[in-house]
Amino acid sequence: MNIIKITNNTVVDIRFPTSKDQTGSDAIHKDPNYSAAYITISTSDNNLKGYGITFTAGKGNDIVVSCIKHFFSIFNGLTIEEIEKDIGKLWFDCVDHSQLRWLGPEKGVVHLAVSAMFNALWDLIAKKNRKPLWQFVVDSEPEIIINWLTFKHIEDVLSPEEAYKIISNNRKFKKDRVETILKEGYSSYTTSAGWLGYSDKKIINLCKKYMSRGWKNFKIKVGVNLQEDIKRLELIRSTIGNDCSIMIDANQQWSVDQSIKHINELKKFNILFAEEPTNADDVLGFVKIKKGVGDVKLATGEVCSNRVMFKQFLESGAMNICQIDSCRLGSINEILTVLLMAHKFYVPVFPHAGGVGLCEYVQHLCMIDYVLINGEKDNKLVEYQDSLHEHFIYPCIVKNGNYMPPLDHGYSIEMKEKSVNTFSFPNGEYWIRNT
Repeated sequence: MNIIKITNNTVVDIRFPTSKDQTGSDAIHKDPNYSAAYITISTSDNNLKGYGITFTAGKGNDIVVSCIKHFFSIFNGLTIEEIEKDIGKLWFDCVDHSQLRWLGPEKGVVHLAVSAMFNALWDLIAKKNRKPLWQFVVDSEPEIIINWLTFKHIEDVLSPEEAYKIISNNRKFKKDRVETILKEGYSSYTTSAGWLGYSDKKIINLCKKYMSRGWKNFKIKVGVNLQEDIKRLELIRSTIGNDCSIMIDANQQWSVDQSIKHINELKKFNILFAEEPTNADDVLGFVKIKKGVGDVKLATGEVCSNRVMFKQFLESGAMNICQIDSCRLGSINEILTVLLMAHKFYVPVFPHAGGVGLCEYVQHLCMIDYVLINGEKDNKLVEYQDSLHEHFIYPCIVKNGNYMPPLDHGYSIEMKEKSVNTFSFPNGEYWIRNT
């Protein structure tokens, strides 16, 4: 038997100058530079490496890089078999670290670091098993999956026994669901036309472009000025017609009372949901907003720190759309518990994506949710942003507005060497030329 050990870990600060063309601009993040803390896990097999990222918006990416390095010692020298067998315990050892957890706990930079590390480990495990990650997860036995997870602080709403039952009951549908997803893919909405920094002309042209490519669902950024928001939504609705859906995203800009007022003003445009109207930690605020806006659905989750925050949103009814993020939560180990809770509370999951590599990640997550847990996809959408995919060796594939299941082994996040060399900060070729 060939024993493969972890031999080395490296992490690089990679930043893309997206602020130059206002890609990613919203009410809070006016000039983001899409960035990633990028991990490479090397092994004693030169042909087997694991890659992972956590997404940031530029400044501070170096802090995440530094934090990730504190976790390296936990894994160096372990075999891949040991990691695969004990990945649930290893995850808990990281988030419950007696010293590092104080920097969270289970939130902020330290949790972003955990996510990046485990995203890379899951990539490695899937490659070792010669499967795309989504396929590896749905092929795993229910009792093994349960051992990946922690139910600490959420057992009052989701027990290990309940989780096991959900997964076990869905096993009999696996073959048919995999065949369906391979054939049809998974529907998406696009944010590519809706950034606040874009001109009216650019927005119109982009709406027409993405409609021609099969998209029928558009998310639009709002939140700076109500009258400008009304003008923008009038423009977009007149461009895309009434057969396409509009979602609005205020990126936490409004107070609770403003949220109620502004959503009620904007709902005449027949919006599918209102995303992050106020502070994303304000569960009670979301409850008040929900009462004040009638039948308008509220979406949140992209910056929800951990499973406990999601528990509160789901149990209280404050969240109508659950937006998990592949890098904000602690990788697959924690994402699965949130998917299970959302299923229990009948809340559809619309994964957050865009940025650097998030689309590449969430394509796996929506496949897992459909095949392993929920079995529904007709009333669900996954976010898509047409940005930076050219830097990945295995970029996501979208056909007629649908994510197609990735077939390459791993978690789809390995970046091209040229891209890493060009955009690493501060010594990459691009940043040397432009600073």
